[in-house]
Amino acid sequence: MPTPNMQIPLLECRRLQASLAGPLIKAFANAMGEQKAIEIAGGVIARQAEAAGREAARRAGGNSLEHLWQVIRTTWAGNGALEIELLAIDPHRLEFNVTGCAYVRMYADLGLAHLGPVLSCSRDGAFARGFNPAVRMERTRTIMEGGPWCDFRFYLEKEL
Repeated sequence: MPTPNMQIPLLECRRLQASLAGPLIKAFANAMGEQKAIEIAGGVIARQAEAAGREAARRAGGNSLEHLWQVIRTTWAGNGALEIELLAIDPHRLEFNVTGCAYVRMYADLGLAHLGPVLSCSRDGAFARGFNPAVRMERTRTIMEGGPWCDFRFYLEKEL
């Protein structure tokens, strides 16, 4: 299964992953119930996202919020996948809103809109923990779940 470090755009990577994961989750949901299937998939996805965060910090040459911002701008938002409005960045906070999201459209086109939150949005906090265990992410809304925008807030709790 492709991963972001294979030098393909992240949006394309997520599309390929969803093409396999979506039908698997649906099949498991039929066998064990949707809530249980999504819970199990979410756990696996979170572990993968944490590992991806550690690898991204290594490749970025650091794990500060500035490094995280560079990864978000170049990888998460690469190839026009996200429209981002930066609100604030300093050594202890990174705040931005996502006002446009191609991931939402891609999951809808695949018939997997209802799985978008677990396949994509649920990765973000785990990725941040992997990137830097002292970073805490807060988000109260996502476009994927019907919000007008996604509000990303990252805070550096303590220096590691």
